[in-house]
Order: sequence, then structure tokens, then C-alpha cells
Amino acid sequence: MAGAEHANWAEQLRSERALLVKAEVDIEEGWKRLRSQQDLVLWLRRAGHDTNEAERLASLLKQTLIEWERHRTLIAQRVAYLEGQVTSS
Repeated sequence: MAGAEHANWAEQLRSERALLVKAEVDIEEGWKRLRSQQDLVLWLRRAGHDTNEAERLASLLKQTLIEWERHRTLIAQRVAYLEGQVTSS
């Protein structure tokens, strides 16, 4: 039974590590999108256009990224926990 338990922990660890990598890639791409949106806001403002919706989108992107970073932290904590389980089993 201990072997099966170890395999289960190890599989969960592999899965969580993959999720962590994906979260990090998604967050990096999200920050790039946010910077692009912020650049667009500046361009619109300089050109004399209404920037309300563009600013609202930038704000929503930033809020989403903050939540993604919190989620990444939870995944990293889960990875650390699973590493301990795999090591100790």
C-alpha cells in the first residue's frame, strides 16, 4: 500500500508542477498584455480619444493578474507540501 500511496503523491506532484509552469507562463503573458493595454491608453490619450473603456480594461487585467499570482502562490504551496509527502513516503 505504501508504494501505491507514494505513486499517488508523486503523480499529484507532477500534475501540480505542470500547473505551476502553466500559471507562470500565463502570468508573464498577462503582464505583457497589460503593458500593451497601458501603452494603448497612453496613445489614445495623446491622440485626444476617450480612454475610459481602455483604462477600465487595463484595470481589470491588473486585478486578474493579481488573482492569478495569488493562485500561483497556492499552487507553489501545494507543490512544497507534495514534495514533503513524496520525500517522506
